[in-house]
Amino acid sequence: MAAVNDHSNHNDAIPSKIRKNEVPNKVTVVLGAQWGDEGKGKVVDLLATDADIVCRVQGGNNAGHTVVVGDKMFDFHLLPSGIVNKNCKAVIGNGVVVNIPELFGEAKKNEAKGLTWWRDNLIVSDRAHIVFRFHQEIDGLLETMKGKQKLGTTKKGIGPTYSCKAGRMSIRISELMGSEKIFKERLSALANMYMLQFENLQIDIDAEVKNYIGFREDLRPLVKDVVHYMNGAIHSSDSKNILIEGANATMLDIDFGTYPFVTSSNCTIGGVCTGLGIPPNSIGDVVGVVKAYTSRVGSGPFPTEQENVIGETLQRVGHEYGVTTGRPRRCGWLDLMIVKYSHMLNNYAWIAITKLDILDDFEEIKVGVAYKHNGQSLPAFPASLEVLEEVEVEYITLPGWKAPTSVCREYHELPQNAKNYLKKIQDILQIPVKWVGVGQARSAMIQLFR
Repeated sequence: MAAVNDHSNHNDAIPSKIRKNEVPNKVTVVLGAQWGDEGKGKVVDLLATDADIVCRVQGGNNAGHTVVVGDKMFDFHLLPSGIVNKNCKAVIGNGVVVNIPELFGEAKKNEAKGLTWWRDNLIVSDRAHIVFRFHQEIDGLLETMKGKQKLGTTKKGIGPTYSCKAGRMSIRISELMGSEKIFKERLSALANMYMLQFENLQIDIDAEVKNYIGFREDLRPLVKDVVHYMNGAIHSSDSKNILIEGANATMLDIDFGTYPFVTSSNCTIGGVCTGLGIPPNSIGDVVGVVKAYTSRVGSGPFPTEQENVIGETLQRVGHEYGVTTGRPRRCGWLDLMIVKYSHMLNNYAWIAITKLDILDDFEEIKVGVAYKHNGQSLPAFPASLEVLEEVEVEYITLPGWKAPTSVCREYHELPQNAKNYLKKIQDILQIPVKWVGVGQARSAMIQLFR
């Protein structure tokens, strides 16, 4: 019998001239490092002045970003903040859940303020899922059913839409763009399922179909295959400056936040890939946005919360009311245990510290630097909310500066104690502080280095 040649041990690998798949245009990502409302919109607005593309990758109109340009204030909920740059494409990725009537309402509201180019610049993923009116009704019903355990949602229908998506019953924008007959069949099946689950829920299916079909032709020019579009941009031989803006924030992430007092999407770095359809090696620098103190909307544990005159002052001076809901935000001292945990998850290249000016009138300022539980130091941020409710926060106390920082436009103009505060944060976190915000205007973002 003839011998069979076995080449398995030979060093004769197939020669190849194929190069490793490199990404010429890496994306910059801006994420909230706390419970949201850190001022991400201001940082995005600053970076978007040089951006070619700016993208939203998750969340819905439960998020709120405020951008001030000159004497105009723009409020964004679904639109990427970078759309204020008329030379920049604004992309809504597949990870976003889209309330179509609210999207057009928001666009037209900002058009009245001068944002006339939005139709030319906005791109919406055909894979994004649709928020219907009944999702909003269900959101409210679920909150009522939870009683004392309610989460404090925005009741915008975001959670029910993501639940529907996970249950494989949701409807995507591509289906709205397709056959009206199939769209009606899918919407009817979804509505009937919900009416069986919630006996008090009444849905006029024909009216709902008519409402959304009515938006179809206005929406059609904006809809694109965003996976194809974005991968074309990051692999383009032309230099592209691509910016990703996170909605919500790390501590509201469905997996890593203070669950269940979280949002329904991944607000951390992993959500960028799944919410936009781009590969991990396309991610470049990640910027963490940190408010100079801490706030949160809704329920859930908050170790450094100040339910006293300090918290009231931060809320009043900082105008801490939700952009989306108008609800007052709970306020407290900066908690670096949270920011360290956030950095562990997202690996920030730099941080931006915002709203430093809100601390201008304090005699002394505290910073939470460690947690103890039952007398033992905790090595990291705990998963257990029971533990988090019971932690004892260890603070350091720094002298205030008792001088206005809102007039400063260069780092050297800041009071020495304000500089000391920033340096202490940087030293503890071991992350460079690149920007400092001292007001709402674009010009009030001080850049410390290039």
